[in-house]
Amino acid sequence: MNTLLIVLQQQSNGLMNFLPLILIIVVFWFFMIRPQMKRQKELKNFRDSLKKGDKIVTTGGIYGKVLEIGDYYIIMEVEGQNRLKIDKSAVIKDMTDATPAK
Repeated sequence: MNTLLIVLQQQSNGLMNFLPLILIIVVFWFFMIRPQMKRQKELKNFRDSLKKGDKIVTTGGIYGKVLEIGDYYIIMEVEGQNRLKIDKSAVIKDMTDATPAK
């Protein structure tokens, strides 16, 4: 009976050794991974909701207006009536409602 108690105490002690590691993983997920997944979902919804005439900014800092939208690309017009075909994932920001800087 005494031997059984020692074995049970050793097993529960082993679990207590892993408890801080499990706690660190849970905190890491809650503060790092979950918010990043939320931002990615919002960005995907934004890109899917783009329409002709929206003013956008690309990840490279190019400002333009959407002329045509395909499944994986966007044709945008930049200053001087030049057209660029860009990947849809390069669009980072909507500037349609932004006020111009003075």
